Amino acid sequence: MIKISMYNNAEGKIIGFRCSGHAGFAEKGQDIVCSAVSVLVINTMNSIESFTRDTFEYKENEESGMIDFKIVSELSNESSLLLNSLFLGLQGIQEEYGQEYIKFVPQNM
Repeated sequence: MIKISMYNNAEGKIIGFRCSGHAGFAEKGQDIVCSAVSVLVINTMNSIESFTRDTFEYKENEESGMIDFKIVSELSNESSLLLNSLFLGLQGIQEEYGQEYIKFVPQNM
């Protein structure tokens, strides 16, 4: 199962996320749920880096499927839009394939 936590600032805006695990929908290399989540997450990170001036920190562990990403500068409108779009896309995957493959969990900061 892929577990996703969203980081929010004091205003309730999304400023980052932690994504970990593997969906287990299909065999490695054939898992469309893992692929979809990976594409959304990596594209969001790349877009924030390419299209905004926001600074961020991230950690990753390919083996465990963990990516931890957080905006550390003031959140721009562009990054806010991109992170909200990520959340929307992840919700869509969860609605389509179910909570046994992707689950949102509260973040303990």
